Amino acid sequence: MSWLWAIVVGFVLGLIAKAILPGKQHSPLWLTTIFGIIGAIIGNSLASGFGIDDTKGIDWGRHALQLVAALVVVGVGDMAYKMIKGNKQQA
Repeated sequence: MSWLWAIVVGFVLGLIAKAILPGKQHSPLWLTTIFGIIGAIIGNSLASGFGIDDTKGIDWGRHALQLVAALVVVGVGDMAYKMIKGNKQQA
């Protein structure tokens, strides 16, 4: 069941990151979900490194790190997708 939660969290994080980032993102929804999953994994790793991965109640610090990581991954991933997609259209 954890893989299902990873997809759901990745989907939500990817959509939030896409909404926060300025301008239009060109990556499709499935790729945004993958970027969100990668951002969640990176955010969890950072939270573990900072020692805030398991706190009482809601892990706001971990969620904030996941969102920041998702913003970076969605932004960079969208630029890479646009660059790759643009090169294929010119060929």
